Amino acid sequence: MSWSWHDYLAPLSVALWVLGALMAIKTKPRPAFWLTVAGTLVTGLFIAGLWLRLERPPMRTMGETRLWYSFFLSGAGALVYARRRFTWLLIFGCLLASVFAIINVVKPELHSKALMPALQSPFFIPHVISYMLSYAVLAASALASAIQLRKISASGEPDKNLDDFIDSLVRSGLGLLMLGLLTGAIWAKQAWGHYWSWDPKETWAMVTAATFLIYIHLRRAPPRGAGRKLALAVPLLGLVMLMITWLGVSYLPAAMGSVHIY
Repeated sequence: MSWSWHDYLAPLSVALWVLGALMAIKTKPRPAFWLTVAGTLVTGLFIAGLWLRLERPPMRTMGETRLWYSFFLSGAGALVYARRRFTWLLIFGCLLASVFAIINVVKPELHSKALMPALQSPFFIPHVISYMLSYAVLAASALASAIQLRKISASGEPDKNLDDFIDSLVRSGLGLLMLGLLTGAIWAKQAWGHYWSWDPKETWAMVTAATFLIYIHLRRAPPRGAGRKLALAVPLLGLVMLMITWLGVSYLPAAMGSVHIY
């Protein structure tokens, strides 16, 4: 399956995701779930077909990583919705997945079959997938924190279930992020002879991890009042750090010689 198929399959996925989000808004959980899953499966089918065609995992270019974000965001939104009925998360997953899919249609990138020697490592797949999953989960934690802040401002009381959900998202996302850092360090040792080089991408990934770690420490002794609002603001700050790590470092002068810029 070549990249040209994306122009046909992406609109189908987007249509299914948008319909799934609309069904969730209309409180129709069964159609919402299955429409979202269908859109995710279409994208997953394209990823699998592209993988076979390229004879390598499609994780090299920014466009290829956007495919995975669409897949993970919509899939995670559907799974959580099936269990917790968090309509906002399903809508978030579907709409953001649609945005990434549309960007790939409007702005296609070069998707060459070649894979540089440094990327031909068994750590390539776990490193990239753990990062992509962590970004999706941590972005959801930031959105959940914003919703909780709004509830506290409106009623003065936090939603206990949402509090627990935010904690789970941050812990899971941070664990995946640390797994990405660890596999990346081992991979770097094998490829370049050292675990850490203070590459801009590495540095900002560490800053992102430290930000979410602050939230976990704050939650060990749950703060009240203004302190709780401050704790909930940390994942929002973490989202900013995450976006700098993913996209922003490409525009830094220090990143011109980075091995992570693609």
